[in-house]
Amino acid sequence: MIFGGFLEHFGKQIYGGVYDPGSPLSDNEGFRTDVINALNELEVPIIRWPGGCFVDGYHWINGVGDNRQPTDDVRWGVIEPNTFGTHEFIELCRRLDAEPYICHNGLAEVKEMTDWVEYSNATEGKFASMRKENGYPSPLNVKIWSVGNERSGRDYIHKVRDAGSAMKELDSSIMVTCSGIHGGSNIDPYLFEAAGEHLDYISAHQYWIENWQEHSTPDYLSCMMLSEKPESYINKVIGQIQTAEKVGQIKEGQIKIAFDEWNLRSWHHPGFQRFEKVDYNDPEIIELIKARDKSLDPSIYTLSDALFSASFLNSCIRNSNYVTMANIAPLVNQTGPLYVHPEGIVRRTHFHTMSMYVNELQGYVSDTEISGSKLTDGKDSVSVIDAIATVDEKGENWAISLVNRHPSENIECKVTMGNKVLNGTYKATILTGETTDSYNDIENPNRVMPKDLELKFKNGIVQLPPHSLTIVQINGD
Repeated sequence: MIFGGFLEHFGKQIYGGVYDPGSPLSDNEGFRTDVINALNELEVPIIRWPGGCFVDGYHWINGVGDNRQPTDDVRWGVIEPNTFGTHEFIELCRRLDAEPYICHNGLAEVKEMTDWVEYSNATEGKFASMRKENGYPSPLNVKIWSVGNERSGRDYIHKVRDAGSAMKELDSSIMVTCSGIHGGSNIDPYLFEAAGEHLDYISAHQYWIENWQEHSTPDYLSCMMLSEKPESYINKVIGQIQTAEKVGQIKEGQIKIAFDEWNLRSWHHPGFQRFEKVDYNDPEIIELIKARDKSLDPSIYTLSDALFSASFLNSCIRNSNYVTMANIAPLVNQTGPLYVHPEGIVRRTHFHTMSMYVNELQGYVSDTEISGSKLTDGKDSVSVIDAIATVDEKGENWAISLVNRHPSENIECKVTMGNKVLNGTYKATILTGETTDSYNDIENPNRVMPKDLELKFKNGIVQLPPHSLTIVQINGD
């Protein structure tokens, strides 16, 4: 589930993204068929919904049944039509063969949370009957639930304890997560002590370019200097889980990491979140909301995003004994890998990274050691090369991912497998661009896209082009 996605009722992720009733590109149920087809290329294994900060004001009861009324989304300062609710989300997941993952309103009462679980999963009871009356006789079987989003403090931890216990009493098959670590924070050890027995995951969030209020577009080299930070962040979370294991607060191996919001860049929302209603006719509010569309500018999403995403996924895969879920935030529009506009879609550079990883890597990860020169920018430095090696269940067919972060130089890379160096010609897929700033847009949707070729290794050495991701297939050796 490391290749999962996240959708929030923010910007054009839902409405005008995956769901656009009335569009000529949508089907009779309002789903954009071109978006569904593109996301199926990513074989998205799990989707987290409906937030995100949106969920702090969301009440699930408003998004089910025939008589849905718009509500004021105070967090983001828009009117939420509630036409996309629980059943529409489940339908989206079914079309993508994705596991649905629902995040509760962390400010709501525990009963509101358990009512949603009953509505979704139970065969009997008041809310199961409501679901049946709404035309859905069979349970929705939502197996993963989060108690709130990016919350902290003792009161919240007690709510995690109480909600986790109550939800599992209602449905013992579900898995529960909660806010654990976001930004520069640490996990409160009291979370493990008070609520650990009810948890299966700890949620981690991070965006390495924080565009919340001030919008910035650092150059390629600056972005590459961030590319090893995910591994440090993951190791920090693992260390805190291991400490809780050692002192007996949780069982060894019980709690995994759900890195359920991640991206190189955060989306842009100047002047928000807010905690009070706004005047939608106020020119200042209109301009602030309009400014969010800066995140949709196609030129932002260059080889920086493609290679950072590869580095992030490598970090998760290398630590997949603990990181068993990750969800790019968001999946569609804003800073996501798929840009959706009224006339069609554009696969951004990091869409291709995710597609390559999902479709070309093998199912098991091998230990790797990487040594070599550094790429520097002032006082900062990262390894020029990043790599992971994957193999099938029989140990016969390998897929090796090689990232050359250097902006301008071909790099000689030597690959050794055990005591054997690679020799010969192997099939490969490569993602790169004319320059580090290459991007895809409506006029040129295929400016950056993967290409199939054959790579020659001599005494283990292969030439990797600058700013590139290469996945090499080694079959039967």
